[in-house]
Amino acid sequence: MEEVRVPKNIREIASKPAKVAGDRTPPPPRGGLPHHALRRRVAQKYGPVLHLQLGEVSAVVISSREATKEVVKVQDPACADRPESIGSKIMWYDYTDIAFSPYNEYWRQMRKICILELLSAKNVKSFGSIRQDEVSRLVKSLRSSSGEAVNLTEKVFAFTSSITCRAAFGKVMRDRDALIAMLKKAVTMAGGFELADLFPSFKLLHVLSWNKYKLLRMRRKLDTILDVIVDEHKLKQSGEFGGEDIVDVLLRMQKNGELEFPITNDNIKAVIFDMFSAGTETSSTTIDWAMAELMRNPGVMAKVQAEVRQAFKGKTRVEESDVQALKYLKLVIKETFRLHPPIPLLPRACRDECNVNGYSIPLKSKVMINIWAMGRDPEYWHQPETFQPGRFENSSTDFLGNSFEYIPFGAGRRICPGMNFGLANVELPLAQLLYHFDWKMPTGMSADDIDMTEAEGIAVSRKNGLFLVPTVYNPSN
Repeated sequence: MEEVRVPKNIREIASKPAKVAGDRTPPPPRGGLPHHALRRRVAQKYGPVLHLQLGEVSAVVISSREATKEVVKVQDPACADRPESIGSKIMWYDYTDIAFSPYNEYWRQMRKICILELLSAKNVKSFGSIRQDEVSRLVKSLRSSSGEAVNLTEKVFAFTSSITCRAAFGKVMRDRDALIAMLKKAVTMAGGFELADLFPSFKLLHVLSWNKYKLLRMRRKLDTILDVIVDEHKLKQSGEFGGEDIVDVLLRMQKNGELEFPITNDNIKAVIFDMFSAGTETSSTTIDWAMAELMRNPGVMAKVQAEVRQAFKGKTRVEESDVQALKYLKLVIKETFRLHPPIPLLPRACRDECNVNGYSIPLKSKVMINIWAMGRDPEYWHQPETFQPGRFENSSTDFLGNSFEYIPFGAGRRICPGMNFGLANVELPLAQLLYHFDWKMPTGMSADDIDMTEAEGIAVSRKNGLFLVPTVYNPSN
């Protein structure tokens, strides 16, 4: 591992033993530990509850079903906070969004709004016409490139961002590309290494942090874009399709004082940036991973395409209700989430001292649930490294956080409130990609050449774009 040089007085603090609660803390690894090693290899060597002293920050990595249940269910109130970081504090308006907010009354109220008003099952269904329209645009774009190599990663990302923009803002705004660029940088920087985060008491590090100044510049640009969106909504009566979009709902609650506390414009901007980042990044990443795995597993590809084409046979228009009958497609999506969870290390923080698997976890410890490692653990999965959607057939495993070895959307109080929105943005487009096109690799390449390397950041996408050649499917043949 590359050495990180820090001032002498900081090294002295890093070498001091951590103050811990109770009789014992989880065991630490020996030697340096690169970030990627927090995954399965380290869990296999050191056990399912691992303690790391990262500068002044006490961190615990959870890699088993039993320990995960302790954190997200048994000890859920005590472990329901989020870790602090410079990136999330700046880009998400001092933690006043939903994803990064600490566990407090503000978070409870905003989450309630999200579940009942913003992303309720009724609202998600009402966005169906938006999804249908954007899927048609995606299919049309790919038809025009039939027989040519296309960057499917970019096209899918543009598709999911358009859906999220129209659902959240009422339209695809002219600054979408700038917002996407900021989103990608923010997600990467918020999930990366920042020395000042490891030594929160050293204020000089916060002052000298170059990343902090880059984030502040990004935040000013973000403010400019989001201020325009909020101001435009204040001047109009409804969204693009005659109903309320997400910004409209938040502004209505702000105007009418419907919450127990006042909502500021910064609160609104934090929540809508949350919606844009989660709705765009995770859905596009999942479709991209799914297509990469299907190309590498032609037997699975043939089976899921046969199901889709049989179900849609003779239809001139495919509705979202048609997708609900695609049982094998849903298994493909489940298997994709198992091997490639959008957020491989779910972050929590301890509000109180608690006990997990007999270990005492100190107050304010950072707790990372390693769902990536559990998804590849042979104790829970037969041949875990292989892509086998059939493993979920006749299985009760779902996305609701009840099977603690499989929690792609989290579990407990912190389970993702946008789960239904995210799944809807994956199922219909994936089904349409498989129905309308046959797919092959560019000339001179095989499926083995697909780069499955993961990019860095909070949400883990593939590092490089997926280039494939679509050929329009002709049912008559």
